[in-house]
Amino acid sequence: MRQKKPTRLHRALLAATGALFFTAATAHAANSGWAGKVEPPHYREQVFPPWSHGRNNPAVNKGFDFTVPEIDDLPDFHGSIDNPQLTIFVGGNYYFAMAPLVAAFEREHPAIRGKIYYETLPPGILIRQMQHGGTITIGNMTWTIKPDVYAAGLKKVDYWIHRGLLQGPAVPYVTNDLAIMIPKGNPAHITGLQDLGKPGVRLSMPNPAWEGVARQIKISLRKAGGMALERRVYGTKVRDGQTILTHVHHRQTPLYLLQGLADAGVTWKSEAIFQEQAGHPISYVSIPAKDNTTAVYAAAVARNAAHPQWARAWIDFLKSPTALRIFAHYGFKAYTRH
Repeated sequence: MRQKKPTRLHRALLAATGALFFTAATAHAANSGWAGKVEPPHYREQVFPPWSHGRNNPAVNKGFDFTVPEIDDLPDFHGSIDNPQLTIFVGGNYYFAMAPLVAAFEREHPAIRGKIYYETLPPGILIRQMQHGGTITIGNMTWTIKPDVYAAGLKKVDYWIHRGLLQGPAVPYVTNDLAIMIPKGNPAHITGLQDLGKPGVRLSMPNPAWEGVARQIKISLRKAGGMALERRVYGTKVRDGQTILTHVHHRQTPLYLLQGLADAGVTWKSEAIFQEQAGHPISYVSIPAKDNTTAVYAAAVARNAAHPQWARAWIDFLKSPTALRIFAHYGFKAYTRH
């Protein structure tokens, strides 16, 4: 059948539609920043973890190193899953202290050198992994590894002992205080917790869904500014986009600060001290004692731990003078009973 030639009106409509599509497509490309072309990343590689560049991996044989910051880096997983003799699940509150702690422990116990595996995810996420039999999936990879030791806040450790996921007793060893992490130079002029509620101050805050520190932060916000301040920071500003809730843990807060996406974020003081020591343009504003909240860190042996002897040796080590000196380097204080 002979097709009809398009009318002048039809040709005009086709041309207009094409022009609209082209305009929309080019506008989208322009807005997305990549102009429709594949480009190399424009960020500074050292901004993204793992900041240790492999030094925090306790495995002896590291094989072929394929680490691509922001894409393939897995900064919260350390060591080899090939038959470790001590597996530690520790809340990410002191991921930066774990490498020197593990190295010191290995010096005292040479037999376990290269046989330690540890994860530094938020405590709530580690519990979810344990509840799934130790199995976790990241991207296209799934593996199973069960902890010998679980370490987090004392109350959380006690809770999971009572729920049967851990064996008692809970052993406390250090304490930590909160601080407000800021970019170096403090461009938003943050002086205290009250400033976090101001309109226009962009925040990065731990997610209450899986980060225990969010509970302590809310307590401090209420001390400083009542429920109104807590609702602004964790309610109003979340809804209007001025508060970013972290998806992993406070490791994301310095990333947002370094990239200019946030003006401040409450973290543990030890994390801000570490960022300064790492040479990043990060600083912090201290929170006065009357508004601060102190955390007590504790550890316990996991139920049905495969290596209970090494688990107990690690927990004993956390209270040793050697371990406490390492903790003190990052601003932690030894736990003392009152």
